[in-house]
Amino acid sequence: MTNFDSLETRSAEARASDLAEQLPQQIARAMAAPGYGDSLRNVDAASITSVADLAALPVLRKSDLGKAQAAHPPFGGFTVKPASGFAHIFQSPGPIYEPGGVDHDWWRMGRFLHAAGIGPGDVVQNCFGYHLTPAGMIFENGARAVGAAVLPAGTGQTELQVTAARDVGATAYAGTPDYLKVILDKADAMGVQLGFTKAAVGGGALFPSLRQEYADRGITCLQSYATADLGNIAYESAAMEGMIVDEQVIVEIVTPGTGTPVAVGEVGEVVVTTLNPDYPLIRFATGDLSAVLPGESPCGRTNMRIKGWMGRADQTTKIKGMFVRPEQVAALVDKHDEIVKARVIASRDGEMDAMTVQIEAQNGDEIAFSRSVVEVLKLKGRVEVVAPGALPKDGLVIEDQRSYD
Repeated sequence: MTNFDSLETRSAEARASDLAEQLPQQIARAMAAPGYGDSLRNVDAASITSVADLAALPVLRKSDLGKAQAAHPPFGGFTVKPASGFAHIFQSPGPIYEPGGVDHDWWRMGRFLHAAGIGPGDVVQNCFGYHLTPAGMIFENGARAVGAAVLPAGTGQTELQVTAARDVGATAYAGTPDYLKVILDKADAMGVQLGFTKAAVGGGALFPSLRQEYADRGITCLQSYATADLGNIAYESAAMEGMIVDEQVIVEIVTPGTGTPVAVGEVGEVVVTTLNPDYPLIRFATGDLSAVLPGESPCGRTNMRIKGWMGRADQTTKIKGMFVRPEQVAALVDKHDEIVKARVIASRDGEMDAMTVQIEAQNGDEIAFSRSVVEVLKLKGRVEVVAPGALPKDGLVIEDQRSYD
């Protein structure tokens, strides 16, 4: 199969050169958007030309977006044009409002659908929701980009879904991983033979056993990682070795609660900068955990790969009636130059909550560390100083070991 475009097989040098031209322009667009306020006021856009340069900029969180939108609806001042300039306005839980467009594959989902083998001659049964939320339109826009027809099925009414899939000759499914099985099982019960051979899924976990069940039925199932705010972030190809980062976003993996990048292979929070000129989200924290895979995909696409969704980065935990947040753990680390890394462990001592703070440090004053724990975390706990490199590289900064059974 040919590639979606030449961007997918660029050399690392060519990708970095293109980024050096695109990134300052995108930073400048963000600086012109009032929603960023003081956070980018003193930034020299021309100096931000690489992924490494982004690490000096603040992280934008969904909570920041929600507060800004509440004060300045609907988009909080983060877009470069007014709401009337977009084709769609969507609502996600929060509520959070997202803009949408219909031109130039606005959410970049076409690249994933192409990788899934979907194109001219295919009829895509799009079972993502069309009501208020953007998923349905995201995948429809992508199907148009690859020249496929769309059956805008949405969710529910499974018997009608089966009948429609048979009558229009649907060849591809788009939707959550598990709903395709619901349709197939209903078709079996109705004695109907369906023609699905491809599935492009997202919005939930694709378990290996479910993927194998589809394969046994002759359906190749690939998954993407996308959000309502950012569109497509990464996607699988036929190689099924990790998820390839989309060509129009920049992905960083950082220590949860901070904007500090972690080493390749280490688990951390996914932070994304989009190159969408209409909606310049800079270092937007997804709240998801993942890790970078070394090397390139065997399919020939050369961009960075991530392992896919590995859990949530928001590890906020209540201990002794007080919330402890990843941002507080980061503040504890920043308070002492000797501290490399820290991890809070919530456990039980009889019927009482207990807290242990493990601190990676070559040396340092354990008493001073204990005082800082009380000052920053607002709780007393046992402090354990361990050698640098001793703590697991699993993305956890708060570990809850308590059993709730």
